[in-house]
Amino acid sequence: MEGQTEEAFINEVLANHLRPSGVEPCPIRIGRARSTKRSNAGGGNVGVKRLVSDMVHLHWNFDAVTSLVDYYGFRDKGERSVEELQEHLVQEINGKIPGAKRVFPYIQMHEFEGQLFSDTTAFSVIGSAVERDIAALSDIRRQFATPEDINDDPERAPSKRIVSTVPGYRKRRDGLSVARETGLAKIRSEYPRFNGWLTCLEGLASKA
Repeated sequence: MEGQTEEAFINEVLANHLRPSGVEPCPIRIGRARSTKRSNAGGGNVGVKRLVSDMVHLHWNFDAVTSLVDYYGFRDKGERSVEELQEHLVQEINGKIPGAKRVFPYIQMHEFEGQLFSDTTAFSVIGSAVERDIAALSDIRRQFATPEDINDDPERAPSKRIVSTVPGYRKRRDGLSVARETGLAKIRSEYPRFNGWLTCLEGLASKA
C-alpha cells in the first residue's frame, strides 16, 4: 500500500474484520519491501516495475501478498483501464512466479477518501463538519454512480473535495474516524472493486 492513512486503515479497520477469519494483515508501504523495519520510510510513486518487484520479493516471507494502490495516481498506467492494468500486473507477477495464486494485485480506482463518500452522514463525527457541509458532500456523491467514480480531474479528487467542504479536515485523524463510523459493510456495498478484494482476503484462511 501507499501511505500512512492506508496503513492505519488496514491496521485499525481491516485487521479487526479479518482476524476472526484467521487472516492477519501486515501492511507494508511501497518501497519498504526490502527494509520493513524502517517505520518512517515513505511510499507512493507507484509504477508497474516497482510494485511487481516488491510483491514478488515479499511472497517469500508471507502466506499471501496483495496490494492497495490507487489507479488515478499510478505512474505508468498509460491508456490502460483499471481492469487492464490490474491484469497486466497479474501477468507480470505470473511471469516471475508461475501459478502465483496467492500473490494478487488490487488497484483501487481512486484515493482513500473516495471510500468516505460511501455514507456522507458519517462526517458528523468530525466536530468541524456542520449540517451544511454534510449536505454539500451528499450533493457531490449524488453526481456519481458509485463513490469509486469521484475523481474527474486532479483538482477535484475526493480529498480535495472534502478539504474544500469541511474546515479543518485532517486525512490521518478524521479520515479514519469517518471510515470507522461508516463501517466496512457500507463501504463494500458502495465500492464494488473493494468488495471483491475484501472477499478474496476473507477467503485466504480457507485456502491455507
